[in-house]
Amino acid sequence: MRQYQIWWADLPKPAGRRPVLLLSRDDAYGVLNKFVAAEITATIRNIPIEVPLGPTEGMPKPCVVNCDNLRTISKADLATQISKIPDHRVIEVKRAIGYALGWEELIEADR
Repeated sequence: MRQYQIWWADLPKPAGRRPVLLLSRDDAYGVLNKFVAAEITATIRNIPIEVPLGPTEGMPKPCVVNCDNLRTISKADLATQISKIPDHRVIEVKRAIGYALGWEELIEADR
């Protein structure tokens, strides 16, 4: 497990089985049992807190990382790895989290 990987997760209802984007730092996965992740959804609203995904990122159809839906998930909830966000797109994730949390320094990063 590594930061910015996309995994299938079995989450409690109402979320259920869905892909998530891992956000915790890399060294956390070896020592912690719970991690921060963002839900991935097919509900696309084209707003700044979303990061679009599709076949390039291993997703079967267009979807988004919804950074308004950050959650702590258990290692036991993770089923299988799907893919990883390409390095050149990580700034999009950081900017979307910046919008979700109102962190101006992340919103303005790399513009």
